[in-house]
Amino acid sequence: MSEPLPLVSAEGEPGCPKRMVYGPCGGVGEDLTCEMAPVPCPFAARREAVPWGGSPPDPVTAPPTGLLATAARRPVVLTDLTVRPFDRASVEQVAGALAGSCDGLLVGEHQNRPGFPPALMAALVRGAGGSPWVTLACRDRNRLVLSQELGGLALAGAEGVLCVTGDGRAPGVRPGVTHVFDLDGTRLAAMAAAAGLLVAVPEAPDARPRAVRPARLRQKQRAGAHLCVLNHVGSTQRLARFAARARAAGVTIPLIAGVAVYTDERSAEVLANLPGLHLDREQVKRVLGAPDPVAAGIEAAVAEARALLAVDGVVGVNLSGLASERGEMFAAQVKASVGQEIIGDGAR
Repeated sequence: MSEPLPLVSAEGEPGCPKRMVYGPCGGVGEDLTCEMAPVPCPFAARREAVPWGGSPPDPVTAPPTGLLATAARRPVVLTDLTVRPFDRASVEQVAGALAGSCDGLLVGEHQNRPGFPPALMAALVRGAGGSPWVTLACRDRNRLVLSQELGGLALAGAEGVLCVTGDGRAPGVRPGVTHVFDLDGTRLAAMAAAAGLLVAVPEAPDARPRAVRPARLRQKQRAGAHLCVLNHVGSTQRLARFAARARAAGVTIPLIAGVAVYTDERSAEVLANLPGLHLDREQVKRVLGAPDPVAAGIEAAVAEARALLAVDGVVGVNLSGLASERGEMFAAQVKASVGQEIIGDGAR
């Protein structure tokens, strides 16, 4: 397997706790400090994005299949898969419940929720009738293991891989486990493209430094990304500004906008506490204060999705978040209701 990487030091940018070469990640605070340590993000002082120094110089042409092919006909829905840890039955039940309401299931990799290895998750989701898009993070794996996982994902039937640097573990979460960060998400995206996989990359439009993020996405595209899954933004107008600036920077890959799905305090709080994500606080108050928060949460998510899909360059949405504290299957039913409405819009 070819692994094109830039000829740069493996140590990354001096002062970056994640040893990133192509930063900043989405974990930069409003005070420009790193999520992992109370130190300034070294990329925050840059006025321009770090230029991609490896190959291929341009994105690999994505075959018109699966989610990308569907996006040419109607808006697509990517849905976060939330399941019980190390529970095959939960994976199969939730994936089966969601399969008919979305075009892809996004398998996450969270610092505080362990789970089966990515390739196994891809096989389980595929077996349950879902189309797996699997997150692969650099936090817990070195370059060798990441290359093994990419090969496993291809064999397991993953439609695509979301290449992320990964958030740092919070204090007290899995103490004694070492952060690896042998690579960052941009270099991992190049490896995934070279492995013949469809490659998604994240970007956080509302995370600081905001001015550099459109150009940073352009560099991920140059590394081989085929589409971008965006973190939540505080408003449709802010997303539209980001999308316009990204186009001006040369970004041509399609955008998947994040839609916050929550129906109670816990599911809203989980999203609000993630680095680089911003929610409409007034909307959260309206949902949680409604006589039926579940119905209100579904209605709010559908309305947000419709507004975001009107932004030029946005071809789909990612139904993101816990959705409900009432268990994985109830949460899946909430997301399925949202997804069916959005897909129904495109069919009409």
